[in-house]
Amino acid sequence: MDEAGPVGRKTKRPSSRSWDAVANWYIGWAGAEGSRHHRELAIPAMMKLLALQPGEHLLDIGCGAGALAPAVMAAGARYCGLDKSPRLIAHGRRHHGGKVRLLVGEATKLAASSSLRREEFDAASFLLSLQDIDPLDAALASGRWALHPGGRLVIVMTHPCFRIPRQSGWGWDEARGLRYRRIDRYLISLDIPMQEYGRKGRAGGGTTRSYHRPLQSYFAALSENGFLIDALEEIPAPAPEGEGRALRLSSGDIPLFLAIRALRHR
Repeated sequence: MDEAGPVGRKTKRPSSRSWDAVANWYIGWAGAEGSRHHRELAIPAMMKLLALQPGEHLLDIGCGAGALAPAVMAAGARYCGLDKSPRLIAHGRRHHGGKVRLLVGEATKLAASSSLRREEFDAASFLLSLQDIDPLDAALASGRWALHPGGRLVIVMTHPCFRIPRQSGWGWDEARGLRYRRIDRYLISLDIPMQEYGRKGRAGGGTTRSYHRPLQSYFAALSENGFLIDALEEIPAPAPEGEGRALRLSSGDIPLFLAIRALRHR
């Protein structure tokens, strides 16, 4: 897909790649049930907005090894996860056993999957995955395809206004005694290669890509794919213990994650 920039200019970008090359590194860092930020921030925010009821069926798109699965099962709902990386899916199957359904597949082409049915799910999730998936429009179209009318889609992602890889960071204003967030670019959509993880050319080594888009791109793509946004939450990182007041204030006031819930209305 060609994605429009802030003044309508279009830039052609390559589609997202599998995390298979960094799967071993990622599992070593996060495990099958997620990192600390998954467990303490992202998963609770996701579950709050999903509001799953017993017996409901969830599709977790870009699921990795299925970090969301234990919380979904604890709510009495059924979990199905899909990811492009065979290594991450294999690890998730070993960890979760036969309790959940985990599939290898392309998040932007769910309609081509022989393992899924149209309108099969009550809810769908992108847990810290949508910022790594491109094209955005195709990913959201897949979410719509999987949901029955009235179904809900919940996205938890790094906040696109404040956490732009290689284009944002923390700074310190000595005169005012303030820690601030520096934003170098925002409105232009960016295809950003991330740092290399593991050893290049070997299993567990390689790079991934992140796709920055401004908020207007997410809102427009959701609307164009038949979704109505009905909830939005901004989630700060925990304030570091034992640190100065300036660091605590900035950590608690500048969000780390953004959570969006949207309902399929057509």
